[in-house]
Amino acid sequence: QVQLVETGGGLVQPGGSLRLSCAASGIIFSIADVGWYRQAPGKERELVAFIRSRGSTNYPDSVKGRFTISRDNAKNTVYLQMNSLGPEDTAVYYCNAIWYNGNVWGQGTQVTVSS
Repeated sequence: QVQLVETGGGLVQPGGSLRLSCAASGIIFSIADVGWYRQAPGKERELVAFIRSRGSTNYPDSVKGRFTISRDNAKNTVYLQMNSLGPEDTAVYYCNAIWYNGNVWGQGTQVTVSS
Protein backbone atom coordinates (compact mmCIF):
# COMPACT_ATOMS: atom_id res chain seq x y z
CA GLN A 1 0.00 0.00 0.00
CA VAL A 2 1.40 3.38 -1.04
CA GLN A 3 1.37 6.13 1.56
CA LEU A 4 2.49 9.74 1.48
CA VAL A 5 3.24 11.66 4.68
CA GLU A 6 3.67 15.43 4.65
CA THR A 7 5.63 17.15 7.40
CA GLY A 8 7.11 20.56 8.01
CA GLY A 9 4.08 22.76 8.31
CA GLY A 10 3.54 25.23 11.11
CA LEU A 11 3.19 28.87 12.04
CA VAL A 12 5.56 31.33 10.40
CA GLN A 13 5.71 35.12 10.30
CA PRO A 14 5.19 37.02 7.05
CA GLY A 15 8.38 37.04 5.05
CA GLY A 16 9.53 33.79 6.60
CA SER A 17 10.33 30.40 5.13
CA LEU A 18 9.30 26.80 5.57
CA ARG A 19 10.34 23.54 3.98
CA LEU A 20 7.72 20.86 3.58
CA SER A 21 8.56 17.21 3.06
CA CYS A 22 6.53 14.48 1.39
CA ALA A 23 7.84 11.06 2.27
CA ALA A 24 6.61 8.02 0.36
CA SER A 25 6.40 4.39 1.36
CA GLY A 26 5.29 1.40 -0.66
CA ILE A 27 6.56 2.81 -3.93
CA ILE A 28 9.83 3.60 -5.63
CA PHE A 29 9.13 7.31 -5.65
CA SER A 30 11.38 8.02 -8.61
CA ILE A 31 8.76 6.65 -11.03
CA ALA A 32 6.11 9.14 -9.91
CA ASP A 33 5.25 12.66 -10.95
CA VAL A 34 4.60 14.61 -7.74
CA GLY A 35 2.63 17.75 -7.10
CA TRP A 36 2.23 19.99 -4.09
CA TYR A 37 -1.25 21.47 -3.73
CA ARG A 38 -2.86 23.74 -1.18
CA GLN A 39 -6.36 24.44 -0.05
CA ALA A 40 -7.36 27.48 1.95
CA PRO A 41 -10.69 27.68 3.81
CA GLY A 42 -13.53 28.30 1.38
CA LYS A 43 -11.29 27.93 -1.66
CA GLU A 44 -10.62 25.19 -4.17
CA ARG A 45 -7.49 23.10 -4.01
CA GLU A 46 -4.78 24.55 -6.24
CA LEU A 47 -1.48 23.33 -7.59
CA VAL A 48 1.56 25.19 -6.29
CA ALA A 49 4.43 23.09 -7.63
CA PHE A 50 4.97 20.03 -9.81
CA ILE A 51 7.97 17.84 -10.46
CA ARG A 52 8.07 15.08 -13.02
CA SER A 53 9.85 11.78 -12.58
CA ARG A 54 12.67 13.04 -14.78
CA GLY A 55 13.01 16.22 -12.71
CA SER A 56 11.40 19.00 -14.75
CA THR A 57 9.28 21.40 -12.73
CA ASN A 58 6.33 23.77 -13.09
CA TYR A 59 4.94 26.54 -10.91
CA PRO A 60 1.96 28.87 -11.14
CA ASP A 61 2.70 32.57 -11.31
CA SER A 62 1.45 33.05 -7.74
CA VAL A 63 4.45 31.21 -6.28
CA LYS A 64 7.06 31.40 -9.04
CA GLY A 65 10.33 32.68 -7.66
CA ARG A 66 9.29 31.98 -4.06
CA PHE A 67 8.63 28.22 -3.99
CA THR A 68 11.00 25.48 -5.11
CA ILE A 69 10.11 21.81 -5.48
CA SER A 70 12.85 19.19 -5.42
CA ARG A 71 13.20 15.48 -4.94
CA ASP A 72 15.65 13.12 -3.30
CA ASN A 73 14.90 9.74 -4.81
CA ALA A 74 17.37 8.02 -2.51
CA LYS A 75 15.23 9.16 0.42
CA ASN A 76 11.92 8.62 -1.39
CA THR A 77 11.06 12.23 -0.54
CA VAL A 78 9.90 15.34 -2.35
CA TYR A 79 10.41 18.76 -0.79
CA LEU A 80 8.76 22.15 -1.12
CA GLN A 81 10.92 25.08 -0.08
CA MET A 82 8.73 28.13 0.51
CA ASN A 83 10.27 31.59 0.91
CA SER A 84 8.85 35.09 1.31
CA LEU A 85 5.65 33.69 2.73
CA GLY A 86 2.62 35.90 3.07
CA PRO A 87 -0.81 35.53 4.67
CA GLU A 88 -2.17 34.46 1.27
CA ASP A 89 -0.06 31.31 1.53
CA THR A 90 -1.98 30.11 4.57
CA ALA A 91 -3.55 26.77 3.70
CA VAL A 92 -3.38 23.04 4.16
CA TYR A 93 -0.66 21.73 1.85
CA TYR A 94 -0.97 18.29 0.26
CA CYS A 95 1.33 16.22 -1.88
CA ASN A 96 0.05 13.99 -4.65
CA ALA A 97 1.88 11.27 -6.52
CA ILE A 98 0.82 9.91 -9.90
CA TRP A 99 2.38 6.99 -11.72
CA TYR A 100 1.32 4.53 -14.42
CA ASN A 101 -1.18 2.68 -12.26
CA GLY A 102 -1.68 4.82 -9.21
CA ASN A 103 -2.71 8.15 -7.75
CA VAL A 104 -2.24 8.85 -4.04
CA TRP A 105 -2.72 11.88 -1.78
CA GLY A 106 -1.15 12.60 1.56
CA GLN A 107 -3.11 13.74 4.60
CA GLY A 108 -1.91 17.34 4.42
CA THR A 109 0.03 19.68 6.65
CA GLN A 110 -1.15 23.07 7.86
CA VAL A 111 0.83 26.19 7.00
CA THR A 112 -0.21 29.40 8.76
CA VAL A 113 1.44 32.71 7.94
CA SER A 114 0.66 35.29 10.57
CA SER A 115 2.31 37.83 12.81
